[in-house]
Amino acid sequence: MFMSSQHVIAIFGGAVAGSEAAAQLSARGKQVVVFDQNALPYGKIENGLPKWHYKLRDRQEGLINEKLNHPLVHFVPNIKLGRDVSFNEIVNEWGFSAVLLATGAWADRPLPIEGINDYENKGLYYQNPFVAWFNHNHDPGYKGRWYDIPDGAIIVGGGLASIDVAKIVMIETTRQALEKRGITVNALELEHKGIPKVLDEHGLQFSDLGLKGCTLFTRRDVGGMALTPMPENPTPEEREKAMKTREKLMSKVREKFLFNLETHRAPVNKIVENGRLAGLVFEETRDENGRLVSIPDSRREYRAPLVISSIGSIPEKIPGLPYEGDIFKVDDRRQGKISGFDNVFALGNAVTGRGNIRESVIHSRQVSETIVDQFLVVNEQDYNTLFQAAEERAKVRIDAMMQSLEVCELKPEGKVQEILKKVEALQKKVGYDGDYDKWIKNHLPPRLENMA
Repeated sequence: MFMSSQHVIAIFGGAVAGSEAAAQLSARGKQVVVFDQNALPYGKIENGLPKWHYKLRDRQEGLINEKLNHPLVHFVPNIKLGRDVSFNEIVNEWGFSAVLLATGAWADRPLPIEGINDYENKGLYYQNPFVAWFNHNHDPGYKGRWYDIPDGAIIVGGGLASIDVAKIVMIETTRQALEKRGITVNALELEHKGIPKVLDEHGLQFSDLGLKGCTLFTRRDVGGMALTPMPENPTPEEREKAMKTREKLMSKVREKFLFNLETHRAPVNKIVENGRLAGLVFEETRDENGRLVSIPDSRREYRAPLVISSIGSIPEKIPGLPYEGDIFKVDDRRQGKISGFDNVFALGNAVTGRGNIRESVIHSRQVSETIVDQFLVVNEQDYNTLFQAAEERAKVRIDAMMQSLEVCELKPEGKVQEILKKVEALQKKVGYDGDYDKWIKNHLPPRLENMA
């Protein structure tokens, strides 16, 4: 029962930033409606964080559950903004006091080759659905697309996300090769021990498997890749130290997972045979005073049965919202207020842009959970830093939004009830009865670490 007028706030996206916003608002006595496009409100923690980080995943998902399982928080799963409800409908018809966007970056940045997307799933995979498949491919009830991984794949990348993709490819192809020999090893064991150690335990070497391994292609050399943060305005000594750290990191990862590496290669064209992508044409590059330039007459064909693009993620564009390129158009980047709207705010890094994302990593500020797409890190403590930074930025945005709400009229009790009746109707439509714990328990997929 509602004793007085109050504000009702909609949040789209229930993961790190969205759940923190919900917690901040419910703690202030606000009614909050959290819509999530998936059955589970975990975002990239569930589908983008590689499954070998299961302890961190469970810890973060537990925190999200604590924040969303609150009497003033109304969870609405399986509702996607722009698909199931329109932005204009939410802003103009529902009557929310404010709308917060924490929808994340679920779309892959297109590989910059004309016409190449015609061959998606015909020799071309993109990172986001590929990693989501890997995270759930052990589930007997998995009903999504299945990704076959032939030996000798090409991975186009350059950040730590592409290293994780290379690890996944090597883990899966090695696991499948061992299965043909009657040896069952799961992905978690291969990731934890490394491929050479697992093979040695079975009296094998990598050459015995008959695999070539995948090859990661990068535009820069290892020292120029964004594998670890670089200090602002680094001294020559700091720059040299950072580059050596990056080279050491890459060397260790390659020793453990045995993928190949081609640096200073930029994709410029596609190779198509029999209606399928059969490889890429790469052009050599060089660094001139920090600027990457192409080397004339250096193009070369690299044939492969599979190409995986891992060059970053971008938000899916939502009709009705203003954009500048791939990011939301905002009046104030710190507050995240969307241009043209007094009560619509962005919580994710879709307002910062790639350059600012790098700066945010260095300062551990203004980082959302979607930054994982740009800087997938190796140590779980680094992931913790990113998640904590996402929470901190959500707090800053909530403070800014609350200042805006101070000059807005409270919603009368009748309007609040009207909004919540619409929410209840959507919940019923997707089969959610309001029991958050039961819903999570019924929809949480099997965990590989519990199946071993």
